[in-house]
Amino acid sequence: MRSSRVRLATLLSAAAGAVCATLTAGAVESGDATAHSPLPSIDAATRLLVVSPHPDDETLCCAGVMQRVARAGGSVSVVWITSGDAERLGLLLNDRVLLVSAARALQFGARRMAEARAATARLGVPPAGELFLGYPDGELLALVSGDPATLRRSRTTGASRVPYAEALFPGHPYRGADLERDFAAVLERVQPTLILAPSLEDSHPDHRAAGLLTLAAARRGSTTAQVRYWIVHGGEGWPGPRDLLAGIPLTPAPLGRRMNPTVFLLQPAEEDGELRALEAYRTQMVLMAPFLLAFVRTNELFSTLAQAPPPAP
Repeated sequence: MRSSRVRLATLLSAAAGAVCATLTAGAVESGDATAHSPLPSIDAATRLLVVSPHPDDETLCCAGVMQRVARAGGSVSVVWITSGDAERLGLLLNDRVLLVSAARALQFGARRMAEARAATARLGVPPAGELFLGYPDGELLALVSGDPATLRRSRTTGASRVPYAEALFPGHPYRGADLERDFAAVLERVQPTLILAPSLEDSHPDHRAAGLLTLAAARRGSTTAQVRYWIVHGGEGWPGPRDLLAGIPLTPAPLGRRMNPTVFLLQPAEEDGELRALEAYRTQMVLMAPFLLAFVRTNELFSTLAQAPPPAP
């Protein structure tokens, strides 16, 4: 069984490597420097901000870059827009309860925040760079796209204000305008030179909302950072195979192929660091370990485009 898995990994690695090589070569041949530009140089002057809709997203998409920046002497920060407190299946599997009360949901959110601190500490993020906003999980798109003055209530926790004392702004109302101001305050605090944020092509609405929030801030001039976009929910069956297999590159997500992502190669120690960080997410590993482990690959993918360009006429 082990030898079969090794042979499968070798074949998949060769095929995926060919795809990634073609992707990189195509960028050079196209001459489109904007769509295919790599990450900016990483050094001690780099101030990285990862925009994460939920605890664990930051590790899946950006663990390699985070470690590289930390090792270069730069600063690394993560802002979690929600605390992942609306994951009912996670609550059912971890707490073994049939009914999810508001109190249990808040406890689950606090547990996921603690896991996020442990995971990102393994990636080189200092406590001062672990920033939680505490907005309602599963409802970000309504906040970002709807009436900015409308007060919203979490269907899971029952809260209409940030309920976590450890959040940056506890008690702030669940309104789109407040989320926008809180995000702007994070940008002012971190002063990032590089932002890694979710793509608008991601199939999860919270991810699209976090991408929209970042894109709107950049367009307003709230930040001068370079922005790159990533995908976690990139289409059915992606990434594959759903397993921890050494030496397998991450191929472009079906939903993000037209965004022409750039390959960021990880060093073996960075792959190991990503795995150690994922292991800190015990609630999520119980729920979906094969999916999470499939992101421990030899590369990460980023695009300068927030969404795919419209098809040619």
